[in-house]
Amino acid sequence: MSAEAPGERLPAWRGIIRHYGAFLPVSEATPLVTLNEGNTPLIEAPRLSERVGAEVFLKVEGANPTGSFKDRGMTLAISKAVEEGAKAVVCASTGNTSASAAAYAARAGLRCAVLIPDGYIAIGKLAQALVHGAQVVQVRGNFDEALRIVRDLADKAPVVVVNSVNPHRIDGQKTGAFEIVDALGDAPEVHCIPVGNAGNITAYWRGYCQYREAGLATRLPRMLGFQAAGAAPIVEGRVIDRPETVATAIRIGNPASWYGASAAARESGGAIAAVSDEEILAAYRFLAAEESVFCEPASAASVAGLLSVGVPTGSQVVCVLTGHGLKDPDVAISQVQVPGAVEAAFEPVLDALGL
Repeated sequence: MSAEAPGERLPAWRGIIRHYGAFLPVSEATPLVTLNEGNTPLIEAPRLSERVGAEVFLKVEGANPTGSFKDRGMTLAISKAVEEGAKAVVCASTGNTSASAAAYAARAGLRCAVLIPDGYIAIGKLAQALVHGAQVVQVRGNFDEALRIVRDLADKAPVVVVNSVNPHRIDGQKTGAFEIVDALGDAPEVHCIPVGNAGNITAYWRGYCQYREAGLATRLPRMLGFQAAGAAPIVEGRVIDRPETVATAIRIGNPASWYGASAAARESGGAIAAVSDEEILAAYRFLAAEESVFCEPASAASVAGLLSVGVPTGSQVVCVLTGHGLKDPDVAISQVQVPGAVEAAFEPVLDALGL
């Protein structure tokens, strides 16, 4: 293993717009609103690789500034909003978008309004949106209903929508594919990813295609997207009026990027399939206990899907883990046995440890 010389100064990472600007719709006139997002770890998963008979890597997007992949698209969406003279932004969210929009809007000095489904947002994500100063409105309805209202607001009020219906969001998120190719030297053979509002699978496919067109990759991966079984409109071919799943980030019944996701699966020779909550939680626990990666439940859908459908032996596979586990601490606690208290003395502690 080679290592940098002690004290050697490494090039500073300054965010995806600076690094991948040649592939993004920006110019010298575009204000740069960044938290140095991107450059997230792509780590080997030896136990998962052994289990599926493939070479598996985990793209850990929970390492972004607000703890999810949303930051990639948000830096570009907010930067372009400022360039266009916006004073306020708005989004509907199951959580991660609200956290990211609130943080980047605060960075830009913009007002941020967030519509969330009442009772259907993980506490960690709600805390982020509130602490960054967003005006949060809980809607008695699901995400899809909140998004319809947000789109109406954009038509009738002076606000910019920063959901993935905003094309700049997709353009920013495609940089995850660039980073994977840069790290591996080429595109993987298989790319596994959770599917909720479906913007991310759309974005990654666009990124891989653009890198190949630029001569920076020699192949394209087979895109495998995974929805939760209780919120699988693309798999079932119909809108799900009341989606239900423990994976709140993908609890969406009418994805905004339905067409883009379907096209990515079809054009790549891949598929979009469903995994159960039980499979998602099993993968969630496996990743934490066996690969030391703590992701939120929705993130684990990519690994649950890989374990469910399998891949050819020896394949090179990337699974995207979209958000950090601390986004949803309630689920984490529900999956483990919380220890009780013992007396503050040597013997009780020794007994509790079984030593």
